Amino acid sequence: MQPTKRSRITVFLADDNLIVREGVRALLSLEDDLEIAGVAADYDELIDGAERAAPQVIVTDIRMPPSFRREGIDAAKEVRKRHPGTGVVILSQYDDPEYAISLLTEGAAGCAYLLKDRVAEGDQLARAIRGVAAGGSVLDPKIVEALLQPVTNDGDLTPSEEALVTMLAEGKPIKAIAVGQHTTAADVSDSIEKLFVKLAEGLTAGNVGCLDRLRLLHQAIVDREEQGETLSRLLPGGIADKLRAEGRRIGETEELEVTVLMSDIRGYSSIAERTDL
Repeated sequence: MQPTKRSRITVFLADDNLIVREGVRALLSLEDDLEIAGVAADYDELIDGAERAAPQVIVTDIRMPPSFRREGIDAAKEVRKRHPGTGVVILSQYDDPEYAISLLTEGAAGCAYLLKDRVAEGDQLARAIRGVAAGGSVLDPKIVEALLQPVTNDGDLTPSEEALVTMLAEGKPIKAIAVGQHTTAADVSDSIEKLFVKLAEGLTAGNVGCLDRLRLLHQAIVDREEQGETLSRLLPGGIADKLRAEGRRIGETEELEVTVLMSDIRGYSSIAERTDL
């Protein structure tokens, strides 16, 4: 007796990385019951392509053009809004549970969240696609572990570091901070340098609390010129000027261009000291 042949599942792939996109396509082409209906490299291509192809399942990255924030999740939600029942598999390098929560807020049925390193583990991706096509849900074990842990949004900062963030956001100069903490301006400068390194490392690890602290500093820069001028002296590599210009360009002080910020924070050697601070 011949085994029953499974019906084919149409899949639409979206990833701005050509190597990843074509690698996943090649991997899925080995599965007899999966058919690639189309590919996309950004938000618009995913929306338009899915509209034309009407796939049963979308497999997408999170961060894609134009802003490299959460286009994949937003596009997937839009497609499901237009075509209820479309399965979604988020294939990402980020193990931040906030992304998974965002995906599942409108219902877990037909949704999966896998880390990209799972692609190399046998048929994990293919099984997830079959699962969401049938209305099931799949979460990467690392995401499940993170969701079960107590939620911490503090950015892992010490009380003194939190106080320093607040004072910087208020535009206090180094000398004033030093007087209030009964220390020297040099010690405060050293603390600021270590703080930015810690926030940068936390942001790289996907720590939402670190992003919130950087947004707080960013708002202080673009919101009030006086504070902006003070922080311009504290921030390395002209970050303040770039963020102020970015804030004016988009007209929203809460927006933070993480790509620019991260490249500058990681590239600086020291924070310039000003005698007038």
